[in-house]
Amino acid sequence: MSVFGKGKIYFSSESVAEGHPDKMCDMISDSILDAIYKDDPNARVAVECLAKTGSIMIGGEVTTSTYVEIQDVVRDTIRKIGYDDPNYGFDGDGCGVWLNISKQSPDIAQGVNEEEADGKEGAEQGAGDQGMMFGFATNETEEYMPLAISLAHKLVAKLASVRRQKILKYLRPDGKSQVTVEYNEGKPVRVDKVVIAAQHNPEATPEQIKKDIIREVIKPVCKDWIDEDTEFFVNGTGRFVLGGPVADTACTGRKIIVDTYGGIGRHGGGCFSGKDPSKVDRSGAYYGRYVAKNVVAAGLADMCEVQVAYCIGVAKPMSVWVNTFGTNKIPEEKIEKLVEKHFDFRPAEIIKQLKLRRPIYKKTACYGHFGRDDPDFTWEYVDKADILKKEAGLK
Repeated sequence: MSVFGKGKIYFSSESVAEGHPDKMCDMISDSILDAIYKDDPNARVAVECLAKTGSIMIGGEVTTSTYVEIQDVVRDTIRKIGYDDPNYGFDGDGCGVWLNISKQSPDIAQGVNEEEADGKEGAEQGAGDQGMMFGFATNETEEYMPLAISLAHKLVAKLASVRRQKILKYLRPDGKSQVTVEYNEGKPVRVDKVVIAAQHNPEATPEQIKKDIIREVIKPVCKDWIDEDTEFFVNGTGRFVLGGPVADTACTGRKIIVDTYGGIGRHGGGCFSGKDPSKVDRSGAYYGRYVAKNVVAAGLADMCEVQVAYCIGVAKPMSVWVNTFGTNKIPEEKIEKLVEKHFDFRPAEIIKQLKLRRPIYKKTACYGHFGRDDPDFTWEYVDKADILKKEAGLK
């Protein structure tokens, strides 16, 4: 059994490139967070971005002891993404940047600040908001991620790589990918369809683009998962010249399924980018992933989803739930007891365990927050798998 049940099914996931306008907004928000965290790792940051044509609006709440020239951070991020040419209709030097930022509400701060909690008997850092968060892991890939979203991320990363290296000189920053995987009896067996949308210069022809993308992007990434029956769709309308914020209004936090598991497993609804880890939308979801991945890496289940829920200002979660979709190797009740014993879901402990007060967030904003081989992504560690396996009595 698994989340897919029995028989043959087809499941699709998408990812978006750095130059996709929504993802650009995510990267801008996290770049601002990193710039503040570089000098003030105790800052409170909740920053969002809105982009359209020649304008960027930054809004949010920031409480910090440092100063950051936010306009410079915004423009530098946009240029590095690849919007550095006025001919694209949008560029980091020519766009207007508008700021509307205030301090964090004191009503929120009083339930979250550790320094205010000191001296209160039994007091500790509470959650920065209410809500529920999910973490997920599956053993169907070496990254413990669903195959469709794993490949989709790698495709847009490869698309960016061939653009930056000028292997395909006509490419522009905007782009998307989508992968449809065929499952049989709950296991991935092949890639059925691949969709790529790649922004390009007007001189490039549809025939050239499709041929080049299949050769330079799709086949090197999908490798043995594709076969003679796999279908490729590149720029479905035949033309993708106008892109970025000129073609589409953009906001931080509109690609939350791209950021997580591609639609497999559930999502609490809160986005990650632009939020410091006192916001459990981010830290709680990261910790859920950490727990689920260790459960699967320990061999306790083939697939695991963890839900945690919080009340604002309260440290102890309202609930923690573990679901293995019938793939558990020991009773689920025993898995829940092991999770309760070895994982501490209080916000201050999550931040401490995962070392989250560091300027590491800009690189999380594109290509997924999970399944990445990067030492800064501490929520991807499987350092508790051995003890879980031992105490579960598994060989």
